[in-house]
Amino acid sequence: MSASRRLSAADAAWLRMDRPTNLMVINSVLLFAEPVDWRRLKRIVQRRLIERYPRFRERTVESRLPLLTPSWEPDPDFALDHHLHHLALPDPGDTRALQELLGELAAMPLDRARPLWSMYLLDGFQGGSAVIARMHHCIADGIALAQVLLSLTDSHPGAPIDSTGHTAAPSSPATRWPAIAQPFLAGVSLSRRAVETVAEQGLAIATRPGHAVELAGALANDAATALRLLLTPADAASAIKGAPGVTRHVAWTAPLPLQLVRQIAHDHDATVNDVLLAAVSGALRRYLQRRGGAVGEIQALVPFNLRPLDEPVPRELGNRFGLVYLPLPVGTSGGYRRLLAVHRRMDAIKRSRSGPVSYGLLSAVGMTPTRIERWIVDTLTGKSTAVMTNVPGPQKPVYLAGVPVRSVLVWAPTSGRVGMSVSVFSYHGEVTVGLMVDSAHVQDPETIVVQIERELRALAKLKPSARGAGRDGRARAASR
Repeated sequence: MSASRRLSAADAAWLRMDRPTNLMVINSVLLFAEPVDWRRLKRIVQRRLIERYPRFRERTVESRLPLLTPSWEPDPDFALDHHLHHLALPDPGDTRALQELLGELAAMPLDRARPLWSMYLLDGFQGGSAVIARMHHCIADGIALAQVLLSLTDSHPGAPIDSTGHTAAPSSPATRWPAIAQPFLAGVSLSRRAVETVAEQGLAIATRPGHAVELAGALANDAATALRLLLTPADAASAIKGAPGVTRHVAWTAPLPLQLVRQIAHDHDATVNDVLLAAVSGALRRYLQRRGGAVGEIQALVPFNLRPLDEPVPRELGNRFGLVYLPLPVGTSGGYRRLLAVHRRMDAIKRSRSGPVSYGLLSAVGMTPTRIERWIVDTLTGKSTAVMTNVPGPQKPVYLAGVPVRSVLVWAPTSGRVGMSVSVFSYHGEVTVGLMVDSAHVQDPETIVVQIERELRALAKLKPSARGAGRDGRARAASR
């Protein structure tokens, strides 16, 4: 058992963001066409999760002293049976039954007296099985937890339980963002590491006076970026945004050919992420139009990964990402124009310091009193309507307990007043888009899912643009 250790400021921030209307839990589901053996699954979880990563046998304990973050401490009563459960999916065992159970579990808080995770093996899903994993965001970010989940799987069905599992980091050149250099101030000077960093920079100034000018410019730039994040106007209330409720609905697309999405991206000099975000924008546009409300741009919170995708996650896990605002062109007519707008905005985000700066802000939030923290979280998250994540998974089949994984979905939590989580997970040549929504506002996420599929088919019919095809001319798309 590991010794007591304080949560990082960023991890503490995610722990304290929990609210009854928005739980900071990352929800995942793995689907199987064949039954998964319960006993073998238990042994795999024990070997590859519990014994490998200390956080899954530790609980969080609040400090009695103000301004100190909580601690990770071993759970003296830890038992795997407290966290791993075996259930039968209610009849008729179809997708709707699974979606209803997922929605119910997504609204269920994790027990703060125990390690903050749970897992369910569901028998009877379409003649096979489903595995639901729920892990608190304070343990790690979505990229890290996706790797942890995939470490339970193997690259071939006959692998022994004591093997290390599938350890290749989930990466895809078409969906990963460029590597971001470690920010020399961890975002902004508000972060806990700022004092140490200033000392290091002081030495650099003494040996290279010109460095002072560079440092001052970088500090000013980061301060301006932080101010822009705080002053970004909030999205107006709409058919998909309002006062948060407790219950959740989930839905997802059929697995879509990744090659089709890549071809669309290639034809228009875009990325896979651009194409999928444009499709989601078009789907939300149609949904809002049919409900008679004003259709304008809405903002999405997009996690900006600061963790190298080609390196294994550390045993201590943790959060290493920032959050950036992406204005979705919901108010823009025409699929090609929406794709072009998303591409330009994502390029601007990649060139900006918003990701590292927001990570610094999150770290600062984790060190503030609860009232101030709640105000900052409400200020930052109240500006957006949805959280959107894209997690690239393995492009070859993997097996859990000897059974091939058919499909994977991972939903990020929605903090503050955000009520919609959109997830993209690519796996084995396919990509699936999932929605988890606040049922107080969206009772029929399936209609949005249908429109996402429709938007992708429409984008596939566009003529290649001059930039993407390397020829003269311009692609045209009919306005909608």
